[in-house]
Amino acid sequence: MSLIHPVILCGGSGTRLWPVSRKAMPKPFLPLVGEATLFEATLARTSDPAQFAAPVIVTGEAHLPHVEAQLGDTDATIIVEPAAKNTAPAIALAAARLPEDAVMLVCPSDHHIANVAAFHVAAQAAAGLARKDHMVAFGITPSLPETGYGYIRRGAEIAGGFAVEQFVEKPALDRAIQFLASGDYSWNGGIFAFRAGAFLAELAQHRPDMAEAVRQAVAAGTSEGARFHPDAASFAAISGESVDYAVMEETSRAAMVPVAMGWSDIGNWQALRDAREGDAHGNRTRGNVELLECRGVLAETDGPRISAIGLADIAVVVNGDEVLVTTMDGAQLVGKLSGAAKQ
Repeated sequence: MSLIHPVILCGGSGTRLWPVSRKAMPKPFLPLVGEATLFEATLARTSDPAQFAAPVIVTGEAHLPHVEAQLGDTDATIIVEPAAKNTAPAIALAAARLPEDAVMLVCPSDHHIANVAAFHVAAQAAAGLARKDHMVAFGITPSLPETGYGYIRRGAEIAGGFAVEQFVEKPALDRAIQFLASGDYSWNGGIFAFRAGAFLAELAQHRPDMAEAVRQAVAAGTSEGARFHPDAASFAAISGESVDYAVMEETSRAAMVPVAMGWSDIGNWQALRDAREGDAHGNRTRGNVELLECRGVLAETDGPRISAIGLADIAVVVNGDEVLVTTMDGAQLVGKLSGAAKQ
């Protein structure tokens, strides 16, 4: 069986994990869960040479030093995006640089997956569907009525997975509760599998201008060792768009593979708290921290001592000269704080 080609997307600024994640050092490159960074962990779980080819990493100029510093001895190809244009053009750049029959496994670089064995099983199932020219999404088995994720409604069973009945935008809480109760809905984790040529054909059908601009950017691009630089002028013509809108919601060949693998996008301080191991009271601490009569508290500091009494479901984060205090319910709004937004 042919190897799967990991395509690792390294973008974004991680403002919802401010002040630890900053524009100059965003969350993929931080050891937020365990000793390895999220990017290093992504590389590690796609490194088995019996299953995976060398990865293709798509990143911007700003993140390039972090990518190269954390690659270790990984034999990767790096595509340096001239501008951030969202996930559809980024994936298309990788597809255009791979053989048509290569099966791509598209992975964000900043997710946490606790059960790597389950990830590998799902990757093989998704690759099998991708070889039949399905556009495949990982459907994460939901553990709570999360309102911060999009959902996938599964349709008819097909060999190796399910057809996709519908992609659903982030729901209100009452709808999310209904989704969880029905058992027909999965979280859309942003992990996909495509045959490179099939993906480009779908893109050409549904977003012909984008497909042509990517083709021109690759044709006029330049190589520099392991790096490939698409042509900036051609790429600038692209209107940025997510792969969900540009391809997955347009195609008639959408499929999904259900998987429970301890997944989190580490999208905010609450998600990070829940991804870490806690004490008997559900508290997670790093650095010089003392908690009394607290539960569900995340407290971490790179210097001054944090002392807290009687708190519940609160994050207290000290990083450099910045201090953040938020309820877990408010964690989604951290990116709107001026300190996070105006770096």
